[in-house]
Amino acid sequence: MAKKTLRMMISQALTQVCVVLALGALAASAQAATDSSAAMLSTKYAELAPQLASNQFKRPIVLDSSESSSAFKGDIYALVDHPFGEVNATLNGPARWCDVLVLHLNTKYCRPLTDDSGTLLQVNIGKKTEQTLEQAYQVDFVYRTGAHTPTYFDTRLDADKGPLGTSNYRIVLEAVAAPGNKTFLHLTYSYAFGFASKLAMQAYLSTAGSDKVGFTREGRQSDGSPVYIGGMRGVVERNTMRYYLAIEAYLNAPATDQLDARLQSWFAATEDYALQLHEVERSDYLLMKHHEVARQKESR
Repeated sequence: MAKKTLRMMISQALTQVCVVLALGALAASAQAATDSSAAMLSTKYAELAPQLASNQFKRPIVLDSSESSSAFKGDIYALVDHPFGEVNATLNGPARWCDVLVLHLNTKYCRPLTDDSGTLLQVNIGKKTEQTLEQAYQVDFVYRTGAHTPTYFDTRLDADKGPLGTSNYRIVLEAVAAPGNKTFLHLTYSYAFGFASKLAMQAYLSTAGSDKVGFTREGRQSDGSPVYIGGMRGVVERNTMRYYLAIEAYLNAPATDQLDARLQSWFAATEDYALQLHEVERSDYLLMKHHEVARQKESR
């Protein structure tokens, strides 16, 4: 009996050792992945340094977009004049992300919901004018925080479904500490589309959106002025820029009593690229957003 008990104790001890070793391996693997992501982003910063210093945007950002047979993606790389620790703290938390997202012209509402399964951002997307929540389309983003170290973090928002048959929405922000007490950001905005959503967007682009352009230069006209990309890549580039400018405006004025400063900053920044981003007058935007933010606060 004593031998049997001893064997059981040894077996249990060995099992516990295996579990500890497995957890250690997983932790090491996760740390390696984090280190790799941070190193890759730092390398990207060094690679883009000349473009960040001099570009068409007259601010330290680089924008890129891509298109596949069923998806679109926009990427912005940016250098912000804020220490990494400040950026990490400011952009860490679902409620803060709602305060960022609602600056976007088409975001009508955002509410964080947290339960045992995780955190969800209930976002209503609509037109550039005031709407009731019933008139806007609800998109549920799963909010996830990935790696968070003293020099690197990433945060992800994922939604399975969007309006007009679109799907697989993803907003990803990763950041790494940069020299000079600054922070290098990488924002990705992407989504997939189906047959119905493609037809709907083609109809929009041939009518109300026919004069809309993005930021990528495709050539020059006879007078030397640039020709900008249109179509769905133009749509993605405009939205990616709007989301980035919302992040920038929030970083510059994150306090609760700085709402007006954020709104003014976002609108002024979009007017720097009026050809691509101008949609409404400043007074209309400010009035609409004050109403939407008030509605958002009532739900918390």
